[in-house]
Amino acid sequence: MVKVTFSFGRNWRDFMRTLNEDRFREAARSLAGFLKLENLRGLSFLDIGCGSGLFSYAAFRLAAAEIVSFDADPFSVECCRHLHGKAGNPGNWKIYEGSVLDADFLSGLGEFDIVYSWGVLHHTGRMWDAVSNSAKLVKKGGYYYIALYRKTGGAFGSEFWLKIKKLYNFLPASGKRFLEIIYITAYFTVNLIRFKNPAAKIKNYKSARGMNWRRDVTDWLGGYPYEFASKKEVLDFMRNNFSSFKPVNTIVASSALANNWYLFRNA
Repeated sequence: MVKVTFSFGRNWRDFMRTLNEDRFREAARSLAGFLKLENLRGLSFLDIGCGSGLFSYAAFRLAAAEIVSFDADPFSVECCRHLHGKAGNPGNWKIYEGSVLDADFLSGLGEFDIVYSWGVLHHTGRMWDAVSNSAKLVKKGGYYYIALYRKTGGAFGSEFWLKIKKLYNFLPASGKRFLEIIYITAYFTVNLIRFKNPAAKIKNYKSARGMNWRRDVTDWLGGYPYEFASKKEVLDFMRNNFSSFKPVNTIVASSALANNWYLFRNA
C-alpha cells in the first residue's frame, strides 16, 4: 500500500471553524438532492471516511434512523464527534475509527440502506478494493453513493496532478505554503483570462456541497495516495463485480480536479 502522508483530519479540523447554518443546510440539500429523496426517515446511513462529519450531520438532520460514521484518521473522528455533540449526542449515531480496507472491522458494521463515501476511496492506495469492500455493505434495495476523481489526460491531467501531490507531501511546511500560493495565483490568473470573476466563484463555492474553498485547496494538493477512474471504468467495474447494482444518477466532472458522482441502487 502507498504510504499515507497527508492528514485530511488536520485540514478538516481547521474547516470546522467555518461551519454555520448555511453550510449545514447546503450539505443536507446536496445529500438529499442527489439521492432524489426528500429525507432519510426510516433509513440507515453509513458514512465511509466521514472527514469533518458534515454529511453525517446532514443525514441526522434529514432524520436518518441510524447513522454510522468512520474514518481512518483520528483527527477526522474528532471532528465528527464534535458535530455529534452539536446534535445532542444522539444514540442512533455511532462513530468509529477504522479503515474501509479492514475486512474484520467492516464485518462488524452490518448492512445499510445508504452507503456514502464522497471523495475518499481514491485516497486509500487500493481504490478498487475500497470500492468493492464498501459496496458489500449495501442492503438489497439500498443505495450506493460514491464520488471518485475523474481520469483526465493532457498536460494538466490526472498524471500531472499525481506528481504535484507527491511533491507537496515531500516538501516541508514552508514549501507546502509556497506551492499553495502558486496554485491560488494560477487559479486567479486562469479565471481572469477566461473573463470570470475568481472572487465571486470562491464566495459562492460552498454552494457546491457546503464545503470551504481554501480548505479544499489544501485538501486537493495534499490528497495522497491519489487514484482516478473514468466513468466507463467505474460502471464496468460495478457491472462485472456487482451485477445487481444499477446506476440511477451520475454527475461527470469537468476536470481532473473534481470528482465524478455515482449513485447505484442494489436492485
